[in-house]
Amino acid sequence: MNVKTLLMPPFAFLIILAAGILMLRLFARCSFRSNKQQTEGSKKSYACGEDFNEHMIQPDYSSFFPFAFFFTILHVVALVIATLPLETNAVRAIVIAVIFLSGAVIGLLTLLREVED
Repeated sequence: MNVKTLLMPPFAFLIILAAGILMLRLFARCSFRSNKQQTEGSKKSYACGEDFNEHMIQPDYSSFFPFAFFFTILHVVALVIATLPLETNAVRAIVIAVIFLSGAVIGLLTLLREVED
């Protein structure tokens, strides 16, 4: 078995998995454990002294998703344009870039129109 075989993804995954399990076992032995018996409240969630079960905060993600789609659209377009092969001629690369940019502009305009409504 040579070094190249060890660097293949399945073998590298198994080696890293074994190292992770070994570290988990090692650190579990070094961790602090209390000898006291656990009380009723020791397994409850702590939220700054408040009873967590009475009122749960429900975050509103409605303003998050448009930004996530905006980020995704722009980064996919930037990735596609940046990775155009150098072997393509300049006209063809410009046409591909314009197609992707126009698609991104249409997508972003649609996204921004939905956010305003």
